[in-house]
Amino acid sequence: MQAARGLIQCAPMDFPRALIFDMDGLMIDSERLYVDSEREIAASFGRSVSDETLGRMMGRKPVESLRIFVAETGLPITAEEAFVMRSRIMRRKLRDDLRAMPGLDRILTRFRGRLKLAVATGAQSEFLRIVIAGLRLEGVFDVLQDSDGVAEGKPDPAIFLAACRRLDLPPSACVVLEDSQNGVAAGRRADCYVIAVPNEFTRSHDFGPADFIASGLDEAAVHLESLLKADGGEAQTAPR
Repeated sequence: MQAARGLIQCAPMDFPRALIFDMDGLMIDSERLYVDSEREIAASFGRSVSDETLGRMMGRKPVESLRIFVAETGLPITAEEAFVMRSRIMRRKLRDDLRAMPGLDRILTRFRGRLKLAVATGAQSEFLRIVIAGLRLEGVFDVLQDSDGVAEGKPDPAIFLAACRRLDLPPSACVVLEDSQNGVAAGRRADCYVIAVPNEFTRSHDFGPADFIASGLDEAAVHLESLLKADGGEAQTAPR
């Protein structure tokens, strides 16, 4: 896919020193699981949920996204009650049908030890733990940043700023991988370099603010190599 803005126009960076992954829809094929869960909840009340509503929910903190869900589907429950219902369904789905997105293993192998690695997800800590354990990625990431304790969800930049602080790096030294419009907006507002990696549920999103739009994680990895070379060579080995 084409670069959204190109190397010359991107925000200035010290050099790429960290790679920050979104989780849902980027690391794992979970958007379909959330969509199925939300449709199941709506159907249990005799309602349906539109693709537009589902799109606006993506990338946000759980209860924030479910406020949109409840309001736009007219459900007779609170967002907090919907959260309990969805969490129960998602626990089962994540344990029974957890799939890594194509190229995840390759991009992690390619940059582990060369860059610091982090996850910054709008999901709650419980689901982040399930995913890391299910994919056997314990010890791979320097920072695991969930949405618990983060006041504002994406598109607010708070979660990426929190991850950068924990990485002990300025945002301008960090590359963010995101699959949703809200996530891309959050990464840019944090002043990170953002590579958008749309999936089947987010291809219609507005990725104009992204620095580069990749067709998948493999193309994102190739582009990241170009950033390292454009900076004059390899990034220093990330301290651990």
